[in-house]
Amino acid sequence: MTPKLAKHINTIFLLMICTPLVGAYGVQFIKGEFPCPLCLLQRLAMLGIACGVIMNLRYGIRPMHYGMCMLSAVFGACVSTRQILLHIVPGQGSAGYGDPVMGLHLYTWALLIFMATILLLGIMFMFDSQFEGAKETQHPRKVPPIAHGAFWIALGVTLANVITTFLECGLKQCPDNPTSYLML
Repeated sequence: MTPKLAKHINTIFLLMICTPLVGAYGVQFIKGEFPCPLCLLQRLAMLGIACGVIMNLRYGIRPMHYGMCMLSAVFGACVSTRQILLHIVPGQGSAGYGDPVMGLHLYTWALLIFMATILLLGIMFMFDSQFEGAKETQHPRKVPPIAHGAFWIALGVTLANVITTFLECGLKQCPDNPTSYLML
């Protein structure tokens, strides 16, 4: 695999990881479902993956950047699994947290995304030819327009997460089952 092909794969991957983040905002604002603390941690893990990919695009493909993605994906998978286990045998009248999307709850989709990320990263690690030497990755490089757009989407979602989490929780611990924005 050439560094150029790896860069294209990273660009597509960045767009793909931004998709569930933007979709979660659709559920939050269109359907009016507030994210719970575990949901916010899953979003944070996806943003950690996005940061590693952005570093690959900006500074060159490096194992360290993939490692950041891998750690974020494992953290996100743990959080998602925890949430699934909380709702795996729902009590009376409870069918999990939030409405299902295409038959699955968002936390189940998140686990699938994190597991797919770990699989993709495992495959990417098998191709040594994509990695550049330390000298070649010292300076930032020109980023293609689609990767530049994906960066701005990721940055926008990150800033939106900071703002909406503050509006939902304030400076206190987020409520377990939020029903409104505490700061509004």
